[in-house]
Amino acid sequence: MKAIVSDIHSNLPAFEAVLADIESKNIDEIICLGDIIGYGPQPIECIDLCYDFEANLLGNHEEAVLIGAVGFNPKAAAAVDWTRTQLIREGVPEEEKNKRWNFLGEMKLRHDLEGGVSFVHGSPREPTREYVFRSDIRDREKMEAIFSGIDQVCFAGHTHTPGVFTVDGDYLTPQDCGGEWPIRKTRAFINVGSVGQPRDGDIRSSYATFDGEKVSFHRISYDVEKTVSVFSGIPELPSYLGLRLREGR
Repeated sequence: MKAIVSDIHSNLPAFEAVLADIESKNIDEIICLGDIIGYGPQPIECIDLCYDFEANLLGNHEEAVLIGAVGFNPKAAAAVDWTRTQLIREGVPEEEKNKRWNFLGEMKLRHDLEGGVSFVHGSPREPTREYVFRSDIRDREKMEAIFSGIDQVCFAGHTHTPGVFTVDGDYLTPQDCGGEWPIRKTRAFINVGSVGQPRDGDIRSSYATFDGEKVSFHRISYDVEKTVSVFSGIPELPSYLGLRLREGR
């Protein structure tokens, strides 16, 4: 059994709640689909929890910290810039700083398993940056291009909204499929949602588990106000990025 997490976005209370739930299920194999950092107020603490995962993939926010926030809106770019300052701040041992920078720099674009199972942050054709939204089921050219890179199932994050896209042109929310999806049913592109910045109207963290045959979606409550309160103590981070957590948007 594997746990698949994505888009933690420096939200430590959310991440700790999800990791506790994963541990309660006796799962010790975790794949992170990227965006450990960005937006939120505790990037260092979140990075340090990911070192021993089976795989850590490069998200667009890690990419932005490494090479610049190209195409980011002003609020997201401000969070990227602040995150970078935390990674180079004075008073931190050089060994620790180097470990974190090396960790980010060595992230993979894609992780593949036997049986046609793959993992990316955004999409198979643009691993860090391409968004695949529910409305894209009407864009057959886009979806055909995405599925051309999928053998059986591809897991992704990036949009912060969990759901299943099928090669047949359907889209299902976790509620539509009863919280589970058998991967051999048809080829699928599966978004596992976001741990730290849900955007489907549900404020709870989202992640998935995978046993080789089916995917199960999970929602976990956490102390949203604790994260919001940490935001309030950091003037460099736009307050909107914390307040939006109360609405799951």
